[in-house]
Amino acid sequence: MSMKESYEKKLEAKLDELSAEIDKLKAKAKQTEADTELEYYKHIEELKTMQENARTKLNELKVASNDAWEDLKTGLDHAKDSLNDALKSVASRFK
Repeated sequence: MSMKESYEKKLEAKLDELSAEIDKLKAKAKQTEADTELEYYKHIEELKTMQENARTKLNELKVASNDAWEDLKTGLDHAKDSLNDALKSVASRFK
């Protein structure tokens, strides 16, 4: 397996993990009062947008040549880290 393929699999797994965390937040939002639930959903939509952007970048990486994937990796790492940080922030805000 090439480094590119290994990275793709690792990133795909991380995005799946973050998706599961977003789903947990949705479930938690349903158990809160109406005002809090609306705030939850606002943040969840922001997280979903970030997740979609990361998935788009991952798809770009999948079709990139072996020479170009290193350039895309930096942007993907940033998108993944931003999504992860935002998810942690939202989760801690609603504990």
